[in-house]
Formats: sequence, C-alpha cells, structure tokens
Amino acid sequence: MANKIESVKAVKGMNDFLPADAERWEAFEEIVRDWLRSYGYRPIRTPILENTALFCRGVGEHTDIVEKEMFSFDDRPDSKGNTDNLTMRPEGTAPCVRAVIEHNLLFSQPQRLYYNGPMFRYERPQKGRYRQFHQVGVEALGFAGPDVDAEHIVMCARLWDDLGLDDVTLEINSLGDAAERARHRTELIAYLEAYQDKLDEDAKRRLYTNPLRVLDTKNPDLQAIVDGAPKLMDYLGEESLKHYEGVTALLREAAVPYKLNTRLVRGLDYYNRTVFEWTTTRLGAQATFCAGGRYDSLIEQLGGKAAPACGFAMGMERVMLMWTEGMEDAPMVTPDVYIVHLGELAGRVAFRAAEQLRSAGLSAVYHCGGGSFKSQMKKADASGSAFAIIVGDDEAQAGEVSLKPLRGEGEQRRVSLDALAEELAEMLYGE
Repeated sequence: MANKIESVKAVKGMNDFLPADAERWEAFEEIVRDWLRSYGYRPIRTPILENTALFCRGVGEHTDIVEKEMFSFDDRPDSKGNTDNLTMRPEGTAPCVRAVIEHNLLFSQPQRLYYNGPMFRYERPQKGRYRQFHQVGVEALGFAGPDVDAEHIVMCARLWDDLGLDDVTLEINSLGDAAERARHRTELIAYLEAYQDKLDEDAKRRLYTNPLRVLDTKNPDLQAIVDGAPKLMDYLGEESLKHYEGVTALLREAAVPYKLNTRLVRGLDYYNRTVFEWTTTRLGAQATFCAGGRYDSLIEQLGGKAAPACGFAMGMERVMLMWTEGMEDAPMVTPDVYIVHLGELAGRVAFRAAEQLRSAGLSAVYHCGGGSFKSQMKKADASGSAFAIIVGDDEAQAGEVSLKPLRGEGEQRRVSLDALAEELAEMLYGE
C-alpha cells in the first residue's frame, strides 16, 4: 500500500477566513470605511516587510515587541554580498510615519490617514490574539492641539455605537513630555529598587530599561507595590496638564465617559502626553481591543522634520468577536440569478446571457460542471438566488430563456434574450 501523503496545514496562529467569516469581515470593513470617510481620513497602504531598524528606532529596542515578538530574518545577499535584516510589520504606526517622511506628505498640509491590514507578532495564540492579526489604524500627523486627541477618542465611541457594542470602558492617562518622564523615571527606579527582592523576573528585566512598563504589570503579587509607586501625573508641567485638561473637556462636551488610569503607559516607547485604551470584560484576559495616543517625537526620531502626531489602532479580530457575539449567521451573499443549461448550443446562449446580465449590473452564476436539469435546479435553489434562468435546446434556438422564480410566487415564463436584463432589473429592483 502506498504511503498516504500528509496534508499541509496553516501555520500556527495564522488563520483562514472561510466564506461565511470573510463575508462578515467585508461587512465590517465597509462600515469602518464609511466611518473613517465621515471624519475626513484617507487610506494609505504600506508594505508588510520593512527594515528591522524601523521598529527598533520607532517602537523601542527595549519593548516586548522588539525584544520578543517580531518575525525578523536576513534577506538574500545582493550581488556584493550585503544583506538587509527585514521584519514582518508588528504594528502600523511606524510604517505609516516612514511613508509620510519618505514621500514628503507633510510638506504642504497636515494629514489624516488610515490603514487596514495584517500585522505579525510571535505570541502564544489565544482567543482574539494570533500571530497574524489585523488592525485598523488611524493617524493624524501635523496636529498639535488636544482637539485631535479628543476627536480620535470620540470617533471610536461613535464606531462602537454604530456597531451596537456595549460593555466598553475608556481609560486615559497623560505621559507628559520627555523631561517630565525623565524626572519621574529617576524616582520610579529609586522606588522600585527598594522592592527589588519582591519583583518578578519580568519587572527586574524592565527596571532599568523600561521601568514605566513595570507599572502595567498583571502580576497580582506586585499590585500593592505599583499602587504605591510615584505617579507620572504628579510630575506633569503646566503645558502637559493644559493639554490633558483640553482633551477631557472635549470628552465631557461629547458626553463620552472616561476613567483616569495613572498606571496606563502603553507598550510602545514613542507615546507622550495623551494615551488611551478601550477595554471590555467580554474578551477574557485580552481586555484591550483598541488603544492609542500622542507620539510627537516619532517623526523626527525616524528622520523627518519634527511634527506633532497622534493615532490609534483597533484589533479587528477582537472587535469582530464582540460584534458577532450572539449574532445569528450572517446571510450568505447570493446572486440575483442562477443560470442552468443543457446542450452545446444552450450552453453558449446561457454563457452570453450571463455576460449580458453582468453588463447590466446584475449578479449571475453560470452553472459549470454539467449534470441534468434536476441536479442543476437543486444547485440553483441552494444558491439562494431569486431566479433561475433555464436554457435548453428549444429556448436556445428561439433566442429566448425560461425565467423561473425560486422565491415566493410566480410562474415560469419565456423571455427573449434581448429583453432579459431589463425585465429582471424591474422584477428585482423596480428599475
């Protein structure tokens, strides 16, 4: 007996989207595109592969993303033997900023941009968290005031309302400016050093490289320690406080409730001043499903002319889990007509009829694969289409088709090929 060939499966943590799920995603993406256009945001698309240096400089060398989660590899050497180290993008802000700098998009005016696509991180796959995941990201570049920060938060609230999501909570904080963070960092390290024997390995690793992230620990044994740590909010100067108060005033104006979380720091080094997270209790341990904030130093850090910026991103898998929870299966996308045929001449006439209908803006499935009229009609009914078009030898020779309603009332009748598109449009859409 011949050895059975083992099938090849998808890579762990990278998922297929079968037709029913893919249709839900397309419906979600359509809602999102309309929402973004209503705020004046325009699309941008960047490559999946970027130079690893972009994320080391932009995200931060001592972040979990760069230290542990990136898919990086050396490219093939060029003719001179030189190689580039490349990374599959783990997030979208740094690539977006890189593109804005490279193509000089801020030369004449600020930019409101958005992107939608796959990101990649080497993580333990779990519900709502995968190695290939998808983000919708929104970036506003060239805007310095608190109004854009507030706009981002309010537009999120509008989307949750449009999607009918409940059980969502907004947490915000201010990380201040570089000098304020530096003063806080010095005192935070001194405070944590006094508890060094009680810190877990992760906190010890971060103590001198990224101590702010210690405040974001999920270890219950460290909660009392971090609760007593110096709060960055107490180190903010006049301008940072004014910016924070400007954001919160606009949130109150828009009636968007929020909670100040002084331990909210985010996991990327480029943030300053406003940071925020939208959380829910419906996703288990993965409570955060959308987050962002201001990153005024990133453009200069990546080689551009200094300019303010802020943005946010949502995990599409997590939002989709919330949006479709308890929802009945989305209706299958169905064609207007299903065309069955039997015989060589009938097949050619049916093929021509299908193209005529598509040219008229109707959707038509032309049966492929042969079979009897009975078996073809079963497939026509299963397609969910409103009508079947039947073409046999008699119809083909007369330049006609038989039009049979598959849903509701109505009799099968013959229609000339030339009048078919007009009659169908009238019956389907009253046009």
